[in-house]
Amino acid sequence: MAKRGVEEVVVVALEEKGGAMAVVVEEKEQKEEKENEKEEEEAHPYAFHVSGPRNVAKPNWRDLINSSWKDTNYKRSVIACFIQAVYLLELDRQENRTVETALAPKWWMTFKYKLTQTLTDERDGSIFGAVLEWDQSAALADFVLIRPSGAPKAVLVLRGTLLKGPTIRRDIEDDLRFLAWESLKGSVRFKGALEALRTVAERYGSSNVCIAGHSLGAGFALQVGKALAKEGIFVDAHLFNPPSISIAMSLRNIGEKAGFAWKRLKSMLPSSSEPQADCDEEIKDNSLKSWLGNIYGDKASMGLKQWVPHLYVNNSDYICCHYTDPEGTTEENEANKENTSRTNGQVAAKLFVMSKGKQKFLEAHGLEQWWSDDLDLQLAINKSKLISRQLKSLYSLPASQVTKRQR
Repeated sequence: MAKRGVEEVVVVALEEKGGAMAVVVEEKEQKEEKENEKEEEEAHPYAFHVSGPRNVAKPNWRDLINSSWKDTNYKRSVIACFIQAVYLLELDRQENRTVETALAPKWWMTFKYKLTQTLTDERDGSIFGAVLEWDQSAALADFVLIRPSGAPKAVLVLRGTLLKGPTIRRDIEDDLRFLAWESLKGSVRFKGALEALRTVAERYGSSNVCIAGHSLGAGFALQVGKALAKEGIFVDAHLFNPPSISIAMSLRNIGEKAGFAWKRLKSMLPSSSEPQADCDEEIKDNSLKSWLGNIYGDKASMGLKQWVPHLYVNNSDYICCHYTDPEGTTEENEANKENTSRTNGQVAAKLFVMSKGKQKFLEAHGLEQWWSDDLDLQLAINKSKLISRQLKSLYSLPASQVTKRQR
């Protein structure tokens, strides 16, 4: 009996030992699984340290003396990173990534910003935009006592088209909306972006707010920024590879060319004294408008004078390359003289053009190029016909609609 009791004790001890070993094995497997997930994240092509900018410094105490945000190259690179973060927010959602494995946060946390709002398309639940705000608590950890000069307090960033199953339908729907009408106002995303931008502009002041977008998102950013400019709220805008082709634009161009041809034909035909008199009256009328404009100033162009979006285009990208087209021939400029004169010499937009020779479309339209080290940008000095047309509605605002709400 004693021997049997000893055997039972040994069996129990072995069972307990086996249980403990099972727990240890299970913990080891969980640890290895987490390490594998971490390695997978680190090796992911969209991880910040893999595809992010190489020579863009993190905010530090030196920014208190000489802010990096005053450097246009730094500002462009960081804002492009913020847009990349929105693409990754949607990809993280689609791939069910956890807080620990999410790819997006590194793209804003590196520059001491935090996510305060995501913009969600109510039609499919996809994330198409986000509001990022300066994170003072994170900045203090690196001895950055105050927000660097030039760094926005809040940035509204909007992504472009994602060719992935869960969101491709709504993205393409808005692409076709712009292609057909050259307008995105009918989209639920336009309304959501406009409300978000107006909210942060009222909270922090328009001079401390920035809106940015890429591709389709740049189209939304341009039209949302213009809508607020009509209200007298002028925010900094950075638009990467904005769409420049549409059926409406093509039809308009055909109509304009037909109009120019008809005017040229009429000028060749013999005319009576009566039409000539009408023509003289029109010239006098235009001269009077010009004279009054010089005396009183053109109040209708107040919105344009204070809102100057930054556009970044690549000549090899057929989606945005038409922004580099000049305003037109001498005859076209004469025909549009009334419209173009409303700018009074003011800059309608800052157009930055990158040309590396012939590139593949995906490379020329990609976002990563805008934070690359070998970027060769030129500020276009010619007047863009497309920019003038898209901002034309700002020129013709009634003075009563241009309010002084800028803070």
